[in-house]
Amino acid sequence: MLTKRIIPCLDIKDGRTVKGVNFESLRDAGDPVELGKLYAQQGADELVFLDITATNEKRKTLRTLVNKIAHNINIPFTVGGGISSVEDVSLLLQNGADKTSINTSAFKNPKLITDLAKEFGSQCVVLAIDTKKEEDGQWYVYLNGGRVKTEMKCIDWARQAVDLGAGEILLTSMNHDGTKQGFAIDITKTLSETLPVPVIASGGGGKIAHFVDVFELAHADAALAASIFHFKEVEILHLKQVLKENNIPVRI
Repeated sequence: MLTKRIIPCLDIKDGRTVKGVNFESLRDAGDPVELGKLYAQQGADELVFLDITATNEKRKTLRTLVNKIAHNINIPFTVGGGISSVEDVSLLLQNGADKTSINTSAFKNPKLITDLAKEFGSQCVVLAIDTKKEEDGQWYVYLNGGRVKTEMKCIDWARQAVDLGAGEILLTSMNHDGTKQGFAIDITKTLSETLPVPVIASGGGGKIAHFVDVFELAHADAALAASIFHFKEVEILHLKQVLKENNIPVRI
């Protein structure tokens, strides 16, 4: 059986790690290089770096910072933010990224997914989806760091992206982001059971029980969290030990 992955996330703004609630009210969470090094030592399975204002500020990801982090960790490293071309990805891979996360640019130009998959392989292409449950009970796709609503339903876009070559889905519930009230079990379960690629659940992890739930109830392949790790509310090794006690396969 494939082991479930625990993935800390570094949301980067102005070269610092930040964390907010529902994509707003950002506060400083520390130096990304030091945090990345710490998480690798603590037993994180992967690390995700998201330059959260790159798209909105119409600029490229901070490749110098990516390079610094990559030199301090020994686990798979996914980088996203402001990626819109094969050249962008090539540059990030040269600077130590193992995978790249694309979001708004892929939605606006779906051919980008296919181009990247052909050039680097599907395993390198992580499609990030920021989604929000609206009053009609449907989950819709949002762009530009959660600032722009679309009329596309989350499941439809996920299916299309996988057909185009995305090798993994990073699913963030805007309703749950930063609330520490638990992951979005329903939409995560829908994607996990529908798609033939791994689904990373993101948004809402606040205590160990939430991780147990997202693996047992939603069948996520991985769970991503930020603030509970940044502010030392949950330690990665302890989290994995509890998961193992609950018969959830993890790497320790």
